[in-house]
Amino acid sequence: MADAPTAPAIDFPDNRLLIELVGPHGAHLAQIEQLMGVAISHRGNALSVSGEDAEAAERVLRALYARLEGGRSVDMGAIDALIRLRAEPDAEGARDGDQREMFPGPALEIRTRKKTMEPRTEAQKAYTRALLENELTFGIGPAGTGKTYIAVAVAVSKFITGEVDRIILTRPAVEAGEKLGFLPGTQDEKVDPYMQPLYDALADFLPGKQLQKLREEKRVEIAPLAFMRGRTLSNAFVILDEAQNATTMQMKMFLTRLGQGSRMAITGDRSQVDLPRGVQSGLRDAERILAGTGGISFNYFTATDVVRHPLVAAIIEAYEADDTRREAAEAERARR
Repeated sequence: MADAPTAPAIDFPDNRLLIELVGPHGAHLAQIEQLMGVAISHRGNALSVSGEDAEAAERVLRALYARLEGGRSVDMGAIDALIRLRAEPDAEGARDGDQREMFPGPALEIRTRKKTMEPRTEAQKAYTRALLENELTFGIGPAGTGKTYIAVAVAVSKFITGEVDRIILTRPAVEAGEKLGFLPGTQDEKVDPYMQPLYDALADFLPGKQLQKLREEKRVEIAPLAFMRGRTLSNAFVILDEAQNATTMQMKMFLTRLGQGSRMAITGDRSQVDLPRGVQSGLRDAERILAGTGGISFNYFTATDVVRHPLVAAIIEAYEADDTRREAAEAERARR
């Protein structure tokens, strides 16, 4: 039996960058080995790769090292995104970086008080640019694609630079298929469980004490969508999360809150509508009604843009394939 192909050893001269490339306790190398089915040995300042995909793994290692040389970080999410992207064919069917760079174009970074956020996929980059350039931006796609996270990062960045005076985060208070009953406590305590994902995103970009102070000053607000009625939101960055659970009337109400100097981001996943049967999603209606309207950007994500655990992308793809099969079967039954 022939030995597995081995690429020549790669020398990485900067020991500090090599340590970052290898990761804590070799975690980054282990991730590349698992995802690409190769073996990587580390000796001194050199890495050797063996396996059927050794040459492709070598290109991944070089791309990650170049990223570090450019002052950008490497983490497990960036590695996963890079490996998945190189496996996706481009518009001309090329794979494995044959006709494109693994990290194409200049870095697009959003800087906040606690961390720097960098979109990883082309769809995320286009969405980030849309948020920076448009007054009204829609981000539509499955869970885990960074729709809300990127919007919050842009909102915090614009708040820090003084482009907006307030950040307002909202979402419909709709239960996800479970009846929770009446929740105890004050009004804030009742709605907090619905708003927790927004708290989590904000906490990633603003120090805890500063975030608490800004909330006390009402310069950062997190509230259910129903609380937006009757307000005009000026000089604010406003994010509507889980927009698929807004009714058509709620969506119209929200969109007409836009005031001078403000920006709005609307995020949602059309496959996770929790509205009662027969109630039309306001997100779907907004797509239909506002398509082609100037100044509004619609951005779409797929399972390839998922930046959570790799299994999340596989789960989403499996459910999408099942939906496609079911729709085809229903269409066939209707023809008969």
